[in-house]
Parts: sequence; structure tokens; C-alpha cells
Amino acid sequence: MAQYLVLLYEDEAGWQAGGPAAEAGMAAHREFGEKYASALRGGNALQPTSTATTIREGVVTDGPFIESKEALGGYYLIEADDLDQALAIAKAVPAPFGGVEVRPIMTFD
Repeated sequence: MAQYLVLLYEDEAGWQAGGPAAEAGMAAHREFGEKYASALRGGNALQPTSTATTIREGVVTDGPFIESKEALGGYYLIEADDLDQALAIAKAVPAPFGGVEVRPIMTFD
């Protein structure tokens, strides 16, 4: 089986605003975790981009490197038979304020 990283890119403002949409999003993530527990190998939510530190060519700066409406907010590490199965799982990942990206994990022999 191959491993895939499902990256969640969303507008942080939706989560920060809280309310019914954010509560429903959290409930959807719990349901996703229960439904796909056999494929999940890990995952985490990330702190807001305001907590990010970027290093480029040895220079450290506060914040993310680029400004964007959608930012990386978390990820799931999944295991799937192939890309088609990984995409089927990723389509079920809740992303009420954005979308997801699926990337295969590179393996080195």
C-alpha cells in the first residue's frame, strides 16, 4: 500500500469566526476520522499562519512566505491501494472553507 498526504487548504477566517459552520466542520472531521480510521496513519490541525516562521536562504522572518486567502491548515496521512482509492478518501475530507490537495509520499530505497 502507498501513503498519501491529504493537505487541507482553507480560509482561516471561517474557522476563527467559529459559529455553526466551524462547529459543523469539526463534527465532520470527527465523523471522517471514525469512518476512515483503517486508512488513517496520522494527521493534525495546524496553528494559524500568524504563528508561522519562514526561513529562506538562512533568513528567518515571521509569518508565512506568501499571502493567500487559503492557507495550509492541517493534513491527514492516509494509506491507500492506489491514487484512485486515495482520491476517493480525500473527497470525503471536510474542507468547509476551502479544498484539499493529495500528494503521494516519496519513498527512497
